[in-house]
Amino acid sequence: MRLVQKTNFFPRYFFIWFVCVISQSAYAEFRSVASAKTILYEAPSATTKRVYLVGEGYPLEIIVNLGDWLKVRDPYGTLSWAESKNLPFNNQLILEDNLSEAIHDAELILSVVPTSGFRAILKEIKSLNYKAPVIWANKGLEAGTAKLPHEVAMEELGDPKKTGQHWGALSGPSFAAELVRSLPTALTLAATDETFTQSLASIIHGNNLRVYTSQDVIGVSVGGALKNVIAIAAGISDGMGFGNNARAALITRGLAEITRFGMSLGGQKDTFMGLTGAGDLILTCTGDYSRNREVGLRLAKGQTIDEVLKGLGHVAEGVYTAKEVVNRAKALHVSMPITHEVNQVLSFGKSPKEAVIDLLGREQKSEIH
Repeated sequence: MRLVQKTNFFPRYFFIWFVCVISQSAYAEFRSVASAKTILYEAPSATTKRVYLVGEGYPLEIIVNLGDWLKVRDPYGTLSWAESKNLPFNNQLILEDNLSEAIHDAELILSVVPTSGFRAILKEIKSLNYKAPVIWANKGLEAGTAKLPHEVAMEELGDPKKTGQHWGALSGPSFAAELVRSLPTALTLAATDETFTQSLASIIHGNNLRVYTSQDVIGVSVGGALKNVIAIAAGISDGMGFGNNARAALITRGLAEITRFGMSLGGQKDTFMGLTGAGDLILTCTGDYSRNREVGLRLAKGQTIDEVLKGLGHVAEGVYTAKEVVNRAKALHVSMPITHEVNQVLSFGKSPKEAVIDLLGREQKSEIH
């Protein structure tokens, strides 16, 4: 099923918010937050722990209705409780299982499906012969092919210069829980056509959301995907109590890995110093909302990756990206020692402690090479 929002923030546009499989989908109920700052709680009581704040328009699926309290699930799979008065019925949120109906009059399609479902949604859009521009916000490499989102788009939708259908990526350091509270956020919109990029950015840009433009779709895609793997390493470091020095070293050397990988694919060096490179990496490696950092923290506590994923409740793209990055880096002859050790922990059961020892035991070398 697809949750579609007809929003007043971007006039005249429909957005595909996410794709999910819902049992008894005909009876699924979605609502959106009414107030600018609505608290979600751990249990149905205002005296319990606060999970986070969400802002007006944030979509939530109703799991349990107790009258005054609602158990809800957000688009990332996180479960919490909200007071019913803060979640009135909203006729702008529509559950639609027919993609043709969902996007038939769309002027723009914003896809935020996980990377694992990205190719499938593009295939459907193409089969319907819709030429509306497609912008995606997912970050990762496709399992099995190691393709980045822009490469998948090129294969499924074709070259915009030939088809006339524009596509691109919206990326940068942004936690949804802060964005929906209208806290200041800066993003980058990347597409190969400068005129299209500038036009679309002017629509999205405004209030507390600042949007920069770029034509480096490769660099933006690489930065968004690989920072998740480095964030797992940062979480492991934090979880093992290695301190701020170690985290700073991981972020810096991780950025070097990302830059080498991205430039080998044709990305521009300056992109990796910007919002979608260093900016997104720093946020994901340090922020408490980071799902990938949380994976690392839990691995450091001794949980297996299966236990981590079961308890996490939502997608952490870095878990699936690490293996694909390692395989592709080998083919490109790009050195990525941090990514390699993260994959050893995730895919081969290597202990985080052993991974750290092996990283520290590497031969001494020049920082710049």
